[in-house]
Formats: sequence, structure tokens, C-alpha cells
Amino acid sequence: MIYSTATVPVNPEGEIPLTREQAWRGLVLKARDARAFLPPGLCTRCDVVEESATHIVREATIGGSDLREIIVFEPETKVSFFQASGPREGVIVNELFEDETGALYLKFYCYTGLRGKVPGGPEEQAEQAWMDSDKGYKSALLSTLKRTRELFA
Repeated sequence: MIYSTATVPVNPEGEIPLTREQAWRGLVLKARDARAFLPPGLCTRCDVVEESATHIVREATIGGSDLREIIVFEPETKVSFFQASGPREGVIVNELFEDETGALYLKFYCYTGLRGKVPGGPEEQAEQAWMDSDKGYKSALLSTLKRTRELFA
């Protein structure tokens, strides 16, 4: 199994500040269509195929892999991406929270495995290393906040 986490400040010094509501709206927009929110070229297709008051189901092509995700919303706090099909199984979470000083942060964490691969094997080890690198999910957090700022500017 793979466990990875990354946390970035929503309002680093020198950036146009976002409110919690704005950051949340960006996360919802990303859940509905990730193409403009992820690093360029990473997501090439993203379609909502089912929708309810509490969740959506999307089918996407991310990193060259087709996947289906059930995405659950906890308003203004958390978006959970359950991997229904595709190369991974498990859950990926984006969470907004404040630290003890009131500064707003966006955190990614996941607990996943690779379908059809040996648990803890070389493929999962490589995936873990990628997720933990600056090119992994941390880059997706930063690109999400960048695109959200652009939309609200």
C-alpha cells in the first residue's frame, strides 16, 4: 500500500490571498473538470457521468490512464476521490484546514494500492517515490491554487 501526504499554504507571502470559500470553490471546480487545475497535459479528459447532492462520479484520463472516481464532498473542508477503476485503488483526499495561527492550508493525502501489482513491490515503491516528490501530488496542489487564483483575479 502507498501512503503519501503533502501540505501547502493556501496564501503564501506574495500571492493574492484566497478565502476558504474561494479555495473550496476551486476544489469543487477541479473535481468536476481537472484539466485546467492539474499540471499541463496531465489530465486530457474529465467528464461528470453521475451527480447527486453529496457526490459526483467522473471518468477521466489522467497521466495516460483511464479511471473512474466517486468524489464525495464535505462542504468547505474535504474532497475525497475514491478510485472505482483505473490503475489505483483506495482514496485520495484534498483537505482545507487552518493551523493554530489561523493560516489556511491545503493538504493532500492518500492511501492507495496499484491494481494487479504486488503490494509493496517495485511498482508501488516507484509510485510512492513519485507521489512524495515535488513532481507528485504537491505539484497538483500548487497548480490547483494557481488556477483558482486566476479564476478569482
